Amino acid sequence: MIARHPLASWLLRRLLLGIVVLWGAATLAFIALHLLPGDPARLIAGAESETSPAVIAHIRAEYGFSRPVLVQYGIFLAGLARGRLGTSYQLGQPVSAAIGGQLWSTASLALGAAVIGLVLAFALAVTTAGRPRLRAVTSTFELVCISTPSFWVGIMLLTAFSFRLHLFPVIGNSGISSLVLPWITLALPIAGVLGLVMREGMERALDQPFALTVRARGATEHRLRLRHAVRHSLLPVLTLSGWSLSQLLGGVVVVETVFARQGIGELVVNAVSGRDFPVVTGVVLLTTLVLVVINIVVDLLYRVVDPRLRAVRP
Repeated sequence: MIARHPLASWLLRRLLLGIVVLWGAATLAFIALHLLPGDPARLIAGAESETSPAVIAHIRAEYGFSRPVLVQYGIFLAGLARGRLGTSYQLGQPVSAAIGGQLWSTASLALGAAVIGLVLAFALAVTTAGRPRLRAVTSTFELVCISTPSFWVGIMLLTAFSFRLHLFPVIGNSGISSLVLPWITLALPIAGVLGLVMREGMERALDQPFALTVRARGATEHRLRLRHAVRHSLLPVLTLSGWSLSQLLGGVVVVETVFARQGIGELVVNAVSGRDFPVVTGVVLLTTLVLVVINIVVDLLYRVVDPRLRAVRP
């Protein structure tokens, strides 16, 4: 039945591939954490000098550290197959609860930055495409946004708007005001990349014969840009949007550290330093799942933007 629906067949293949990607990410996380120096049992116990060998042996037996690595890996995969991420060694609570408690803080930061970046890129491209003087100014601005490290941008924004002007909180998660500077920090690189690509696509579209035809029919320049040129520039923008969102997930960790915000970034940093394997694995799987979903959605949006792709077998 699925074979009669090419799109459904393609989607099924992508979902199966996504499962393979999740398995690969979990396996790499398992290998990486087991290669880190140090005894996880001692890290779980706390102060090494005050922990007796009997306590360390009990922790190794309880968490299965004394078993062969392949046995640990098999138990780990079996738990994942049943949807069990385990219990945090440090926090003493289920991994799903530990991640869920910080998820909204990170999601609100990432989603807000993505929206601001896309809106800013759209505004820059529409207003400067085909206008050499404005293009020169905004191109410089976009290149600076792309090449400047996020942590430096965050520090500069904190210095200017928090320490000097006292307009926004310095640290913490105290409402919308505490999100403004982190949003801007994450949004600027996205706006820089997408703005450059969208403007190039719009300028190519404005030089096409159809643009002359639209103008001859009496359409205004504003209508030509918004109704026709933008649509022709969306395919490369969609491609880079998936990449930008994946980069955004990595940037969230840095920005949360700079602005001292609670979230997934702080959680994973503490988990890696404490060898909290279940938490690290849960965050890795969550990030990988988000990337898989983003890639599938972007590929489906290609068909919405370009009707010619709807006739092509997936």
